[in-house]
Amino acid sequence: MVIGSLPQARARRYDVRVLLAFVAIYFLWGGTFLAIRIAVLQIPPFFTAGLRFFTAGAVLYVFMRLCGRPSPSATQWRSIAVTALCMFVATYGALFWAEQYVPSGITSVIEATLPITTIAFEVFIFRQQPFRWRMLAAVALGFCGVAWLLIRNGQQAFAALPCVVILAGGTAWSLGAVLTRSMPRPESLPLAAGAQMMIGGAVLLALSQATGELQPFPHISLRAGLALLYLIVGGSLLGFTAYVWLLARMPATRVASHAYVNPLVAVALGYFAAGEVLTVRMILASALVVASVFLILKTPDVRAQVSDLPT
Repeated sequence: MVIGSLPQARARRYDVRVLLAFVAIYFLWGGTFLAIRIAVLQIPPFFTAGLRFFTAGAVLYVFMRLCGRPSPSATQWRSIAVTALCMFVATYGALFWAEQYVPSGITSVIEATLPITTIAFEVFIFRQQPFRWRMLAAVALGFCGVAWLLIRNGQQAFAALPCVVILAGGTAWSLGAVLTRSMPRPESLPLAAGAQMMIGGAVLLALSQATGELQPFPHISLRAGLALLYLIVGGSLLGFTAYVWLLARMPATRVASHAYVNPLVAVALGYFAAGEVLTVRMILASALVVASVFLILKTPDVRAQVSDLPT
């Protein structure tokens, strides 16, 4: 009886770990948008992004090296630097700056277009995937949702320009995600991600210094400091660790479901925890974007690619 119960006990423990890992990538990552909003309203945006990614990246990279993972070669470091500039400097520099002016829920919906722009690059520009009308319809649906979201009316309390900046930064991420598949990179995904975050964070900190954000050095309140700590520990370390752990054990398309769950979590947190305005038009436009991402991630040809979706 004892021996027969062991496989069931192991299955229960495995299921609990899987559940906790999905909770991490759904809710920890969904909460990062509100944490960014809280942080950048008091701390300069480039400094906030740079400190987050340099700290988390250095911790992750050093940990993986201590675990015995080999250091990237010179060629791999060049590839890491290129993708770091696209994915962390351009994308997150734009996002952190824009969240000074755009509510966290709206930001999360715009950022949810990253899989849409990535697929658009792969299908229509780099020809890495075959053209399908279903794919075209899904991409069009997503961008229609974003356009509807940005149409100004009397109820809209945020500017369109920062939203366009978020979209442009997201395009840089999509370009980096497509390019990195043809570039040499380390076998260890956590090691490569740590190196990318570390380089991207260092460039963002240099950009913060160059733009005068640190003159004088900003006062960091307890609330903003806790938000920044959440971004480093919850968003970049715990969330990413759970993501990599899931990729090794679950179908990639199931793990990639965070791409359409995170905006729902972020919009709910923004509304209930921060009092952000939420109209029927915003809900419907957001639903179009989330539906577009869902359709794209359910397409068979995308299953081999979704492990490169943003963290």
